[in-house]
This record gives sequence, structure tokens and C-alpha cells, in this order.
Amino acid sequence: METSALAARLAQRFVAGATLDDALQTGRRLNAEGITVTLDHLGEGVTSLAEAAAARDVYLRMLSTIAETGIQGNVSLKLTQLGLDFSYDPCRANMEQLAACAARLHTFVRIDMEDSSYTDRTLRLTRDLHAAYGSVGVVIQACLRRSRQDVEALCQEGIRVRLCKGAYLEPASAAFSSKRDVDRNYLELMKLLLDKGEYPAIATHDERIVNEAKAYVERGKISRNAFEFQMLYGIRRDLQRQLVAEGYRLRLYVPFGQAWYPYYMRRLAERPANVFFILRNLIRQ
Repeated sequence: METSALAARLAQRFVAGATLDDALQTGRRLNAEGITVTLDHLGEGVTSLAEAAAARDVYLRMLSTIAETGIQGNVSLKLTQLGLDFSYDPCRANMEQLAACAARLHTFVRIDMEDSSYTDRTLRLTRDLHAAYGSVGVVIQACLRRSRQDVEALCQEGIRVRLCKGAYLEPASAAFSSKRDVDRNYLELMKLLLDKGEYPAIATHDERIVNEAKAYVERGKISRNAFEFQMLYGIRRDLQRQLVAEGYRLRLYVPFGQAWYPYYMRRLAERPANVFFILRNLIRQ
């Protein structure tokens, strides 16, 4: 699949390319359209602490290059890519180097959330590094039953949150099982973040949710500059252009790297609904 010309054309819709230069070129083009970016180097499935250290070094180069080139963007990563599956302490050491670098360069690192078995460790590390450097934020998944408590605490601590629905298949004890319940919880958490959060990121392609956030602005509850929408590169370009034209802040999640195939296969395997999501957007475009 990775050497197939057809597969490569399909991947180009959703992955910026194989190299950092590819991602930076995409970032420049999106910046010119009034869109900021968060770059993600694919490859969270590391098999050793040596690979985790190599991933850390890639992210250090990303942070430095973004600052040097003036790209309007930051980076996003998963802690398993930094070795969390092997040991917490080496992962923390890797992440601390990135947080310190981001603070020095006056930029930002978003720690992605993985499945619910990682939630406590991810939040623990986010809190520690936010207190020390102030240059990190985290992702919260609306599908998890615990998320309201987590959002309330993160708002009190001034930690920036990206709110998403969640792409992992979770047990019913940890997560809402119906789309209706996930959507309801997302809206409740979004309003909490818009009321009390520190520059929240509303990550969704759901127009109903987008319109609810816009209604908050129209009612004067929050300004357009106090939060941002976030979407995936290559998904709902029509909606992306509309939001920018209306003066809203928009950031695209831009993945790049050689590991695009396992990345998408994991996303599709984790949640069958993701397959239909991708197909709908291919047809739409």
C-alpha cells in the first residue's frame, strides 16, 4: 500500500507528505489562507526507548524549524511515541525537553489523548509540565464519562484543552456508547470550555456543533479571538473556508511522515464509524 500510486494519491488528501519540508510547505500554504496549523509526525507505535528518543529529536527539530521559518503553528504528539508504553520516567524526560524548548521559543505543544488506559498518566504529565513551563496543553475526549470532571479541573488550572469526540473503541464502563450521548456531552463540555476555559480548541467537523459555538459568539458570551476551531487536514474544506471568511480562528491538524498507512489503518480499525467519515468526505469533495 505504501508504494502504491493510487494509495499515495488517497493519502495526499489527509497527510501533508513524508517529510518535515512537506509539512512546512503545507503550513505556509494554509497560513496564506488565514489558517494556522498543528504539525504531527506520524509514528506513535515505537518499539524501543531508542525510537522514542529519535521521535523526541524530530519534534525538537520541528519546534525549532517552525520558529525559524515563521510558520504560524505548533506541534501535537502522543506520549506513546515518546516511550510511555515502556516507562513513565523516560517518557517524561523526553516530553520535558520538548516543553522546555517550546517555552524558550514561545510556542506550544499539544499532548494528544489516547485510549482511556492512558488518561490518568497523560493528565498527570500535562499538569506537571504546565506548572513548570506553561507551554503544554492536552486533549479531552467527549466520549469518556469522566471528561466533565477533567475539564472542570483543567479550566481551574488554566490548562488549554482541545475538545474532540474521541476515536477509540472504549468499554461501556468508561465511555458513552451512543452517538447521541457523545454529542450531548460534547456540547455540554464545549459550553463549559467557552465559559471558563483557557483559549479552548473546539475540534469538530460537525456543523451542528460548529453552529452552537457560533451562536455563543453571536450572543456575546465569547469573542471570536478567545477560542479556535480545529479540524483535520483534508476534511470539510468547504466548512473550513466558510469559518475563515466569517472571521473565526481555524487550526488544521496536519500529519506527515512515512508511517501514514499504519496511522490510518489504526484509526479505521479502532472505530468503524471512521471509515464512513472518510468515505463521506471523499464523496463530498
